[in-house]
Amino acid sequence: MKKIYLDNQATTSLDLQVFEAMTPYFTDIYGNASSQHQFGREALKGIDKAREQTAKAINASSNEIYFTASGSESNNWAIKGLVAANRNRGNHIVTTSIEHPSLMRSCKYLEEKGYKVTYLPVDKYGIINLDDLKNAITDKTVLVSVMTANNEIGSIQDIVSIGKFLKSKNILFHTDAVQAVGSIDVDVKEMQVDALSLSAHKFHGPKGVGALYLRNGVKIEKFISGGEQERSLRAGTYNTPGIVGLGKAIELATGPQAKQTRENIRKLRDYFVSEVQSKISDVIFNGPCDLNKRLASNASFSFKFVEGESLLMLLDLKGIAVSSGSACSSGTLDPSYVLLATGLPVEFSHGTIRFSFGKDNTKEETDYVIENLIEIVDRLRQMSPLYSK
Repeated sequence: MKKIYLDNQATTSLDLQVFEAMTPYFTDIYGNASSQHQFGREALKGIDKAREQTAKAINASSNEIYFTASGSESNNWAIKGLVAANRNRGNHIVTTSIEHPSLMRSCKYLEEKGYKVTYLPVDKYGIINLDDLKNAITDKTVLVSVMTANNEIGSIQDIVSIGKFLKSKNILFHTDAVQAVGSIDVDVKEMQVDALSLSAHKFHGPKGVGALYLRNGVKIEKFISGGEQERSLRAGTYNTPGIVGLGKAIELATGPQAKQTRENIRKLRDYFVSEVQSKISDVIFNGPCDLNKRLASNASFSFKFVEGESLLMLLDLKGIAVSSGSACSSGTLDPSYVLLATGLPVEFSHGTIRFSFGKDNTKEETDYVIENLIEIVDRLRQMSPLYSK
């Protein structure tokens, strides 16, 4: 049976060059990077290099990069740490209605602690209106957090314009760029962000390692107490192999070949979208219709009169890995809040599948997916009492 992976926004394969860069730190260079002897110093060199690689990739300084265990940790630290350290500036936070759960739940946590949070609406394409943001700002607003690109529908926000406005108001600005780094150009200076989250496994790095960019001079509360790691703000023994892998992966994902790789992914995605829209009736394309305003890898479709979980499982039986646009896979029948925020009806949100392409996918694989998708959708619709040709 074929094995075709179209869930690259969930995670990506580990690049062989990244694996090779990490390998010595599992075996020969095994010292604790916080130790003062030569074994520790050698391990620390790998971390220092990764910090420089990460900084270069997003146009930051190396001392503005803090390594974490995931994008979710980076989001938690950014939101909770920034408001705690800057509580004298206000108790109001502004974010969007389509953020990642790690950020949404952090905001809910802060609401329980007495903070006020405004959740900005989005249009049918998943984009906020800058005027809505401007109108939401009060003299108590301490932080704004807007994700660079959405993980479900691929919509890309105008972070540069948002950053320019917030800088004029002297309001802290964080962006969740977990889906963006490695997929689009990310420049923290151009974006004028104070903090940015990223995660290695989204750009062919290892799982379990991320980073938080924090602009020099911005105050943030300590996240983990203990040792002196990460300038005493996040204690804990360094995951040296993982950090080295992040550095190598982000270097590759933003290097000379990155533009061509993204273009190849975009062409494959565009072909897939065109074929699905022309060969399957009663489908809704979620997110921006302008394919240049969404992540090159992303194609989210809602298939009317079809249950997304059934479609996902039948595709899996054909060797095709995708993800559902609803939260069914997490043990609840609740529809995706991201899709509902765009105005998609509940009954259609349950029929949503996210296809996300990567650098290893081919046209032959894509044709196989299209062929099977057409057959499975038709089969499921024939079983639906709501469907009639």
